[in-house]
Amino acid sequence: MGGVVGVEDRVVARERPDRHRVAIVGGGASGVLTALQLLSGSTDSALCVTVHEATGVLGRGIAYGTSDPRHLLNVRARHMSAYADVPSDLLDWARRAGRDPDPQGFLPRMEYAAYLQDTLAAVADHRLTISAGRVEDVVPVPGGFELRTRDRVSTAATVVLAHGNQAPQGLSIGGADLTDLPGHLPNPWDLAAIRALPGDATVAIVGTGLTAVDTAITLLEDEPGRHAVMVSRHGLLPRAHIAQQSTAWVSDVPEGPLTADGLATFVRDQVAAARAHGVDWRAVVDGLRAPTQSIWQRLDLDERRRLLDHHVRDWEIRRHRMAPEVGARIDGYCRDGRLVLVGGGVAAVDVRGARAELSLPALAEPVLADAVVNCTGPLTDVTRSADPLLQALQGRGLVVPDPLRLGIESTPAGDVFGADGQVVDGLLAVGPPRKGTLWESTAIPEIRTQAAEVARAVLARTTA
Repeated sequence: MGGVVGVEDRVVARERPDRHRVAIVGGGASGVLTALQLLSGSTDSALCVTVHEATGVLGRGIAYGTSDPRHLLNVRARHMSAYADVPSDLLDWARRAGRDPDPQGFLPRMEYAAYLQDTLAAVADHRLTISAGRVEDVVPVPGGFELRTRDRVSTAATVVLAHGNQAPQGLSIGGADLTDLPGHLPNPWDLAAIRALPGDATVAIVGTGLTAVDTAITLLEDEPGRHAVMVSRHGLLPRAHIAQQSTAWVSDVPEGPLTADGLATFVRDQVAAARAHGVDWRAVVDGLRAPTQSIWQRLDLDERRRLLDHHVRDWEIRRHRMAPEVGARIDGYCRDGRLVLVGGGVAAVDVRGARAELSLPALAEPVLADAVVNCTGPLTDVTRSADPLLQALQGRGLVVPDPLRLGIESTPAGDVFGADGQVVDGLLAVGPPRKGTLWESTAIPEIRTQAAEVARAVLARTTA
């Protein structure tokens, strides 16, 4: 990445952390956006920002690491700038790169990774270092922390956890582990493994979210002889975007105590009111995006739990929508009979030679699958994570899961709570780890706001 300081390849001597040293753990979108805000928000030449990324390549992560150009962003280009106060930044980058971007369009995810890399390179100087290698432990020391990888130790006064989404939890039925199934693919982003499947393969895709949609595109688009069955408990696909409407719809959120059922009724009533005025339901959902975090924080724990148990899927398929081109592809596969969408989950699985036999309550006959792809979504319960860092942080009492196991416990501003119930001084989080606190914490518009707020707090510490 042009302009960025080279990857560290030496052991850093232990030292008392200087207050100017900031470590960002994770080099995906959350980490890059945080580094951008730190570097662009300060002219202090003493600032030292180190981004720790296991691969040494920034900007990709799970969301934007795909190599399939048919995997598109699910947010319009005009809303995906790295800087909230410069909404044209992504579009300007695309024009400089020789593209003719549509502000209302949906860019390939892989291009967004390139945008993040180039945008960071534009502000990078001697203050930025990329450290390749997985951070396996963070140890409190006087004045800050030691960050330990397999072959080095470095120090920082402040650590920002930006590790993004975890890999999906392993597939199981009734507690029985399914990872030894024939053709089991635990990583839906292993596109090489998907592309290597036989040209006449039948594939079970477990999950019906956006990752499952991208998996179906890679699987089916290039091999007309392949077929897929996409299965989940609800059997609901994300809805598709439509041409941008000029009519906005602003919903006045009720004051006073909120309940999950009351919110669901409120949204239905708003959709009905909008329809009566010729306004599509998408305008209602988009109008509620800004207050979503405050709505979530107004719910007590029991109401949050009820929202998750009874209403959240209906909201998510409307909130996290497919690009129109993606929706058209999926509709085409279904019309051609190459993709079957079913609800009711998986009742049982047997092994039939080199295939897995899945019994689905929604289908009369079992599905004989050459491969089973786990698209159940990211694991959010950190107590079940196999990530050595998350295990170590919990073992040291530096992080705890939030009560709903959606991420780690933190303040709305991103300060992390330890096992003693107190804020861990100098430890902050950005992005998906804050989902339990904010709910809306996985999309770029929200993450860039978090990154800016955390960067301001971190820079205040460096000058204190």
